[in-house]
Amino acid sequence: MSSPDPQVRAARNPSPSAARGPVVAVTGAAAGIGALLTARLAASEEIKQVIAIDERRGEVTEATWHILDVRDPAIAEKLRGADVVVHLALDLDLESDAAARTAYNVRGTQTVLTAAAAAGVHRVVLCTSAMVYGALPDNDIPLSEDAELRATAEATGVGDLLEIERLGRRAPRAHPGLNVTVVRPAVLVGGTDTALTRYFESPRLLVVAGSRPTWQFCHVEDLCSALEYAALGKVDGEFAVGCDGWLEQEEVEELSGIRRMELPSAVALGAAARLHRIGLTPSPAGDLAYTMHPWVVSVGRLHDAGWRPQWTNEEVLAELLEEAAGRHTVAGRRLGRKDATAAGAAGATVALLGAAAAIRRARKRRGL
Repeated sequence: MSSPDPQVRAARNPSPSAARGPVVAVTGAAAGIGALLTARLAASEEIKQVIAIDERRGEVTEATWHILDVRDPAIAEKLRGADVVVHLALDLDLESDAAARTAYNVRGTQTVLTAAAAAGVHRVVLCTSAMVYGALPDNDIPLSEDAELRATAEATGVGDLLEIERLGRRAPRAHPGLNVTVVRPAVLVGGTDTALTRYFESPRLLVVAGSRPTWQFCHVEDLCSALEYAALGKVDGEFAVGCDGWLEQEEVEELSGIRRMELPSAVALGAAARLHRIGLTPSPAGDLAYTMHPWVVSVGRLHDAGWRPQWTNEEVLAELLEEAAGRHTVAGRRLGRKDATAAGAAGATVALLGAAAAIRRARKRRGL
């Protein structure tokens, strides 16, 4: 019988330093980033114990599991004894109903913050996105981590993230002794599905005329290592995480081999708004801003703490393209293989734009 993996062995037989480490609770621990972080913390010699919370049990057997919805006030009892909570139970699914998604995200965060304070937890780590800075033509490149948050609620989930950050800022005032750390990743890649990752599933990369796109990625493995730093108190406050530097649009096109399709701003934004309004695409027009204007960020606070990304922008882009292989997305809408083949590269976009225009004309004729 083979000996267990050294990381698993370390989790089962913690070193003396681990015995003095924090007890960390992770919400949303059964899937996605939560599952990756739970496994990472369970294998860390610096963590005493991992409490995993989700609506179903995950695969990390070394963690102590509690099965419940994060909006349930009973979570306070499950958090008793924890030093840190990393809150990752968020719904950012493009296909989710927007109102239900917001209700879940905001109520869940409110409940976790209140429950953590009631349970005597010292620190809550929230994970939002660098999208909260906003994508604007006059943004500095890179943005300082102290830059004003100028995003609006016009892009998918960004309104929720801004509200989550507002709740995080209020919590220490309402609950003295509770510290809140906010982690803001760049474009997240590694088993993720967002409007920004779907951008690279298109047969052509849509570029709005006159815009200056810049791209900074964050691999989920680097996000997990940054979250571990936050859980251990090696870095606090509000900070960004991502690859060092950024890629210009021309570099992205050269590396990906995908050619651009350039449209005037009014056409691109107007079409995106119509397609979303009539339900043909999941992405609102606000998502386009993040492919038009710069929003790359400094990761200076993590660097000062000794953290370094293990992935470069070029490496993450290559993984994203590998994940996107075989998928066909136009204007944020996933197409089946048959649809994509029939539509062709630019033809699919023209078809969607034409459909939107036709529906609009029909509604005008009906007086709607």
